[in-house]
Amino acid sequence: MKRVFITATFLAALSMLALGQINKPSPLLVLKDLQGRTLKLSNYQGKVVLLNFWATWCAPCRAEMPDLVKWQREYKSRGLQVIGITYPPHELAEVRQFLRRIKANYPVVLSDKETKSHFDQSEILPVTVVIDKKGMVREVIQGMLFPEEFEQKIKPLFQ
Repeated sequence: MKRVFITATFLAALSMLALGQINKPSPLLVLKDLQGRTLKLSNYQGKVVLLNFWATWCAPCRAEMPDLVKWQREYKSRGLQVIGITYPPHELAEVRQFLRRIKANYPVVLSDKETKSHFDQSEILPVTVVIDKKGMVREVIQGMLFPEEFEQKIKPLFQ
């Protein structure tokens, strides 16, 4: 099982490199949060940002979110900022209810398929985009972000 995971991760990384999305500046996203306020990705320069594309109907998305809440709480002071990005279709009331239930402690914005396509062309969810403190896309992680990956790929960016 571990070999399959490593191979799949390696192949995903190669495909992202081939698409030219790794080690490039992040697009200047401007999205609306659940209250209609504007969120600009550029406002998080100097932080390690995890853009987490998810949907309420996606079981793996829901399964990883408690870890995202935990990491945001534990690493905020070291410069981590998680931003949840909903993937359509989404019902606003259902999104709000789910976020209250998991006690989300990070901003969540509404998006469309085009927003995700800036980073990933697949239909896979969840997808987590790792952006370093300089605004460079460092990783595009397809599927759940596991604690081991957080330790290996994200924690070193706090240095």
